[in-house]
Amino acid sequence: MISQLNLPITVLVWMMIIPMLIKVDFGTIRMVRRHWPGVGISLLINWAIKPCLMMLLGWLFIGLLFAPYLSVRQIDGYIAGLILLASAPCSAMVFAWSNLANGSSEFTRALFAFNNATMLIAYAPIVVLLLGLSGISVPSATLLLSVGLYVVLPVVIAQIIRRRALRLGPAALDALLIRLRPISLIALVITLVLLLDFHGDQIISDPMIIALLAVPILIQVYLNFGLAYFSSRLMGQAHCVASPAALISASNCFELTVAFATSIFGVSSGAVLTTLVAALVEVPVMLSLVKIANSSKRWYESAQAPGGRPDRP
Repeated sequence: MISQLNLPITVLVWMMIIPMLIKVDFGTIRMVRRHWPGVGISLLINWAIKPCLMMLLGWLFIGLLFAPYLSVRQIDGYIAGLILLASAPCSAMVFAWSNLANGSSEFTRALFAFNNATMLIAYAPIVVLLLGLSGISVPSATLLLSVGLYVVLPVVIAQIIRRRALRLGPAALDALLIRLRPISLIALVITLVLLLDFHGDQIISDPMIIALLAVPILIQVYLNFGLAYFSSRLMGQAHCVASPAALISASNCFELTVAFATSIFGVSSGAVLTTLVAALVEVPVMLSLVKIANSSKRWYESAQAPGGRPDRP
């Protein structure tokens, strides 16, 4: 069972995740075939390259280069937090990043649904494997129960709410999502405040820890973005597909990672502090990637074959 279960954090995570999952239309997965190169690139990076890359960066920076400046007791927790983070693709902000980069809404919806469906079966095995390779043991029952609480249960609840709203028409669903939007934001702010309260003394006494933990996070974000963006260009994908594919490949689901890190390692653990650092750097970093995607559009489209018909947003 989950010995570190924190009820307030659990409720707050549900308040953040469920409104986001109500947006998921699993029926759009059938559109994957139309956009299979872009979806394939993003899935490969999200579920294979990104978690493994983050594990290697954790070993290199946290376990080796920065180890003399970190608490020995917390190093495993920091590495675990990085692995949990990189194994959870971005969910809550997917549509925001895609809209800012003029991405195809159809492609974004399909990838969003496919990522959430994949998470149901892929997250736990990947985390167990990478934590095991890092010498960090996590009881499989604990991880599976966490998946049930923070992935399966929210998906089920969200889809029930979505279907009931759709019975009243699409306008009813849109109105519901508008009403729920402040709830997610309030829950996010409260969660950040609580985590800062738990880790405030450590951050104040050793502010350098924020910069040290941010290094592997920033490196993996920019590397994964570049890999997805250039791969999409080589495969002839339209810019409105490449930009959301790259942004989704680069970002992570802070909300889900907080839940797993708290339930498995405890709210005062190094794993939770790592997720807090990720949340603090996420928005400015992703906005910089949006800027790169938009400003490089002319260069990107110069490689498209003459006569090609890019998808429209």
